[in-house]
Amino acid sequence: MTCQTYSLFVLSVIMIYFGRFGNSLILAQLQNDIDQLKADFNSSHSDVADGGPIFTEKLINWTERNEKRIILSQIVSMYLEMLENTDKSKAHIRHISEELYTLKKSLPDGLKKMKDLMDLSKLQMSDLKIQRKAVNELFSVLQKLVETTSLKRKRSQSQRRCKC
Repeated sequence: MTCQTYSLFVLSVIMIYFGRFGNSLILAQLQNDIDQLKADFNSSHSDVADGGPIFTEKLINWTERNEKRIILSQIVSMYLEMLENTDKSKAHIRHISEELYTLKKSLPDGLKKMKDLMDLSKLQMSDLKIQRKAVNELFSVLQKLVETTSLKRKRSQSQRRCKC
């Protein structure tokens, strides 16, 4: 896959994943719209290949359905942000934006979860007040962790027992 097709690939993955493509006619039209968008951005320029892909590599590490919803919601938001600064009088840009907005509506919790992750990454764990709060919450966090891992273990055990 060339770097020129990454946008189409990522957008296709997002839309197929969320069931937006009931028929291939919508996908074919969207591919045509994305081809026009590529021309607008001159995405066949040689620097597109520099540094590798920006979205598709990130998708590899997100395997669970709920995890994918988080990263895909962030990617959709980034595409929408990019398209905000384009010429909306062009039909292909409006169509792509409409499809992305429709997808964004199906991801109500993804951005909140992404914000939570970003907030956690900003915590100053060397701050004594933060450390005190963290210590006070440690038992509750460990309880949630044990519950989560035991539920996962129970599910995998019941799936192994079931010879459906």
